[in-house]
Amino acid sequence: MSEGSKRRLKLWIRLLSVTRGAEAHLREFLRVRHGSTLPRFDVMAALYRRRDGCSMSELSRMLLVSNGNVTTVVDRLEADGMVERRPSEADRRTVFVSLTPQGLQHFEVLARDHEAEVAKIFAGLDDADVDALTEIMKRAAKR
Repeated sequence: MSEGSKRRLKLWIRLLSVTRGAEAHLREFLRVRHGSTLPRFDVMAALYRRRDGCSMSELSRMLLVSNGNVTTVVDRLEADGMVERRPSEADRRTVFVSLTPQGLQHFEVLARDHEAEVAKIFAGLDDADVDALTEIMKRAAKR
């Protein structure tokens, strides 16, 4: 293994460590502060971006998870009055899901607190660091 490949492997491990640590922190934050979960937050965030709603299949594709996983989270959100399902007029097999007014209001509080917590996680980075890391991640994503 070359020195360059070893350095890249160490970089990969560090990226995973930072990501997993931040994710674990956010999971605990959402659980303790809001009685919520990260998958629940992710579903609500996707529906917030798609205000008119989307099909369950679209939602699972957006989140890169199985239909079954999305269904479980949506079931709980629906029971809590955060989302509503409605059948497609064009295809009875398709169900659309969207945030309710209560869900929209609740998500806006979650999103504000989530953003503030992410800011705390990365508080040790100044604006130049954030800009540089963002640019580096964009280049790395292009492979």
